[in-house]
Amino acid sequence: MMRIALLTYSTKPRGGVVHTLALAEALTRAGAAVTVWTLGRGGDTGFFRPVDPAVALRIVPFPEVAGETVGARILRSVEVLRAAFDPSGYDIVHAQDCISANAVGHCVRTIHHLDTFTTPELARCHERAIVDPYARICVSRTVAEEVEAGWGLRPAVIPNGVDHDRFAAAASDTPVAVAARARWQRELGRYVLAVGGIEPRKGSLSLLEAYAALSRDDPGLALVFAGGETLFDYRDYRAAFDCRARELGIEPRVLGTVDHAELPALMAGAAVFPFLSTKEGFGLAAMEALAAGVPVVVRDLPVFREVFGGAVRFAADPADMAAAMAASLVPDPDRARRGRDLAASFSWDATAAAHLDFYRTHAPGRAAPAA
Repeated sequence: MMRIALLTYSTKPRGGVVHTLALAEALTRAGAAVTVWTLGRGGDTGFFRPVDPAVALRIVPFPEVAGETVGARILRSVEVLRAAFDPSGYDIVHAQDCISANAVGHCVRTIHHLDTFTTPELARCHERAIVDPYARICVSRTVAEEVEAGWGLRPAVIPNGVDHDRFAAAASDTPVAVAARARWQRELGRYVLAVGGIEPRKGSLSLLEAYAALSRDDPGLALVFAGGETLFDYRDYRAAFDCRARELGIEPRVLGTVDHAELPALMAGAAVFPFLSTKEGFGLAAMEALAAGVPVVVRDLPVFREVFGGAVRFAADPADMAAAMAASLVPDPDRARRGRDLAASFSWDATAAAHLDFYRTHAPGRAAPAA
């Protein structure tokens, strides 16, 4: 039985953490012995959702430090996880992010997307997390090509899985699903839903401008944000967002973190799902929206062209985004079917099988061959 340690940086519902837990459970179903290591920030003793009991969890306490800068918090995260982690009991050590890769050094690393840091210590942390691992995986060909162009390295490409059935069930006609969607719609009305919080990488200001144009013709449509847990300090960006919202006369609903059990109904009840990130590795939340039958608009990026093809609408600027969202409000059964079929084609069990093949090929210490 292969013994695998998967490491992530948080217990909160960010994309990399969602990926880590789903992969761990699928690897366990495939017969591996998996332990997930993470930091318990703010007193957390568990993850944001229940985890299959067959997956072992190691949550390292990480107390808050008042007044700590982002850079200092990230460097302390590395040190705390490094001090706690013992690699000796594992055949594979697999880091899912910059923090955990720096903490363990000699590992497999999944590079979900590339970041740009201006703070020297964070830039060095990002560099080490790409260069030091002995083998690398990317969740899309586009990001793998960025890594090759920037560092001359050739990661393997293993796409995300999608929990298709969970989100498709939320869009079904069963009484439970209908009632769950109706609860959100009574609270929010008709709504545009963004997941991931208000932050630069999510393109929140672009969405605000696009929504302002859209709502002039459809004033009954609300703008809703869900999620937003992050390590970074986006207070200045949020202040700029709030200022611009006031100027535009917009009052978005900001829900914060939504309970794991409630998220599918929230997503299935949306009129349209804009996913306007400036950087992504795959676009898991948008794929979940497609599984729920919700029309999706994405920023026109190469990674989204690769992953989504004709299942979504693409837009390059706020005017295009507003037009694409307006078009998405008109029912398009054929596009909805393509979206559901696309989401159903990504299985976590298939992703786990590809990882196990990758692990068997890349014994610790061997350089990864060309993908």
